[in-house]
Amino acid sequence: MSTPLPERAADTTAEQPWPVRTLSLKIADYVDKMAPLWVEGQVVQLNRRPGTCYLTLRDTEVDLSLSVTVPGNTLDAMGAAVREGARVVVHAKPTFWTKRGTLHLDARQIKPVGVGELLARLEHLKQLLRSEGLFDASRKQRLPFLPRRVGLITGRAGAAEKDVVQNARRRWPATQFVIRQVAVQGPDTVREVSEALRELDQIAEVDVIVIARGGGSFEDLLAFSNESLVRAVSGCRTPVVSAIGHDVDTPLLDFVADVRASTPTDAAKQIVPDLREQLAGLTATRERARRAVHHRFAAERRHLEALRSRPVLADPHTLVTTRRREIDTMRERAAYRLRSRIERATDQVAHLRAQVRSLSPLSTLERGYAVVRHAEGGVVMDPSDLDSQELLSVTVAQGAFDVRSVS
Repeated sequence: MSTPLPERAADTTAEQPWPVRTLSLKIADYVDKMAPLWVEGQVVQLNRRPGTCYLTLRDTEVDLSLSVTVPGNTLDAMGAAVREGARVVVHAKPTFWTKRGTLHLDARQIKPVGVGELLARLEHLKQLLRSEGLFDASRKQRLPFLPRRVGLITGRAGAAEKDVVQNARRRWPATQFVIRQVAVQGPDTVREVSEALRELDQIAEVDVIVIARGGGSFEDLLAFSNESLVRAVSGCRTPVVSAIGHDVDTPLLDFVADVRASTPTDAAKQIVPDLREQLAGLTATRERARRAVHHRFAAERRHLEALRSRPVLADPHTLVTTRRREIDTMRERAAYRLRSRIERATDQVAHLRAQVRSLSPLSTLERGYAVVRHAEGGVVMDPSDLDSQELLSVTVAQGAFDVRSVS
C-alpha cells in the first residue's frame, strides 16, 4: 500500500517529496484560479498559423517575456496594427502547461497602444523629469573644444555612423572614435544603448559621447524616450550629444542630453571644430596682430620724431643756454636787490647817525654850552654845592680845562 502524499508544499520532506507531475498540477491549479487581466508589452515574435497564432510579448523596460496564444480570427480582426515591434495591451487568462512546465497567456483580446495614448504617457513622463530638474540648463556640461576621443553609439551598419564619422573627419581629420554598434530599434534598444553608454562613460580618454540614429516613425524612436535610458544619460560624467532622427523628432533623450543635434551630420559639427575655419581664424588673428604691431611701431616712431624735433633735442645746448640765461638773470636780479638793500641800509645808518649826533651832548657843547664837574667827576647841578676855591673841571666843545670857584 503506497504512502499518501503531503497535501501542502510546506509538508513535503526529503522522505516524502512531491513528484514532478504533482507540483505541475498544483501550479496549474493555482494559476487557473487567477482571473483574466490586461497586460502591456511589445510584440517581438509573431507566428501566424491557421486556427491558433503564437506571439511573444516582451516587457518594454526590462528583458522579460511571456508566450501568448491567440485565436487566428481575433488576430486577423486587428489587421496590420498588430505586428512585430508594436506595443499592445492583451486581455488574457494565465495558463500553466503541465507537460512542459511553462506559463503562457491565453489571449482573448488584443489592442494596439495608440499614438495618442503614448504621447500622453510621454508628456506625463516629460513633466515628471522636468520637475526633478533633469532638463535644467544648469546641469548641462560644455563640450570640449577638441576631444581626445569621441564615443559613438549607433546602429549596426547604419547611415548615422557614416554621417557622424565622415563629417567629423572632414572637419578635423585627426578625430578618433570609439564606436559601439547597438540595436537602435526594437526591444533590445534600451538595454544595449544603456550598456554601451555605461561602458564609454568609464573610458577616461572619451571626452564626448554621441548617440546617433537616423529618422524613423514615432514608434521606432520610442526607445529613446525610455525613462531608464533618460536617467542613465543624466547620470553620465561625460558630455552627451543626442542626434536622434531629424529636426522634427524630439525624443526625451534630446531634453536631458547636454547638446541636441538636429541630425547625425549636425552632431559632427557640434563635437569637433572645422580645421579650415580654425586655420582661417589663426591666419586672420596673425594678420590682426601684425597690423597692430605695425601700427604701434608707427605711432611710437611718430612720437619719437616729434620729441626729436623739439628745440631741446634738436640742439641739446639749448637747455644749458636757456638755463644759463635764467641763472644770469637771477644773479643780476639778486645783485640789484642786494645793492638796493645796502643802499637803503646805508641811508638809514646815515640818518640814524645824524639823529644820534643831533641828540648827543657834543652837539650841545658845540652850541656854546659847557659841562662843569667836581674833581671826583660829578656834574655840578647847583651853585650851592660848590665849596670856596674848589677845583672844578670844565668841558667844552673843543676840550676841557680846570677852574676854581669863588665864594
